[in-house]
Amino acid sequence: MYRSVALASMSMAAMAAICSPALASWNFSGSPAPNAFIQTSNMTIELQCDRVRFAPAGYEDAQDIEKKQGLSIRFMKDGTTEAGAFQAGATNSEIRIVDNYPVEIVFSEKSDYDFILDQIAGNAVLNLSMIDQDVSYGIFDLKGSGSAIKSLRRACDSRVRGVPLSIEKPEGIVYCGGGTIERQIEYTILEKPQDQWDVRVTINGEAIRAMTAYSYFGNSKPPPGFVVALLGEDRSEMLVYSDKAKDWLEFGDYTYRKCN
Repeated sequence: MYRSVALASMSMAAMAAICSPALASWNFSGSPAPNAFIQTSNMTIELQCDRVRFAPAGYEDAQDIEKKQGLSIRFMKDGTTEAGAFQAGATNSEIRIVDNYPVEIVFSEKSDYDFILDQIAGNAVLNLSMIDQDVSYGIFDLKGSGSAIKSLRRACDSRVRGVPLSIEKPEGIVYCGGGTIERQIEYTILEKPQDQWDVRVTINGEAIRAMTAYSYFGNSKPPPGFVVALLGEDRSEMLVYSDKAKDWLEFGDYTYRKCN
């Protein structure tokens, strides 16, 4: 069995003495990429329509999860009592590192993911731990997760039914490339934005809103050619450069060259 629901005390003192859950608020972000997420000072978990993305505190933890091809997802009734669990592994999911940092888990069966969403929505604490021992990668408070997951499911159902998105298609600069992850990225800066989302970006046909940032990570000196940073509503970051007749965009670990 890969998933279970059983009220039982945690078996090891190490788990009982582990750090308290990271306190933060659950949020929901709508179209074009619906997701429910909680973000702390050093960790993030994001629930999408068909997958989970987890950015642990350290990159070495992400590497460990990918190397072991496993993650124990534990649902806690309170700080010490386990209400259910799901063991994600190679037999029931795909586990990989995406965009250089988060671990992405794509589940083979929709019923498995539905089980995970139900448990997150109905319990108090989420513990993501090693598959082979009682060591935690991260613990999250689940207060407010029920409302966020309800919104996520409604938005995902709308996508399945083909409800159109309300974001206009950009007609701007296009960048291509990406190495092992091929993308076509296009953006346009709006002349008269209605809010802080003054950019429209499409990535392989998927549209998102973004805002411009002309400073380079606060007080850091920008590298030669830096033009603007595009900060997506899905928390993505794209850096645009133009130097000596060369135009390119950096997204994650990849560079995309102007191709239009």
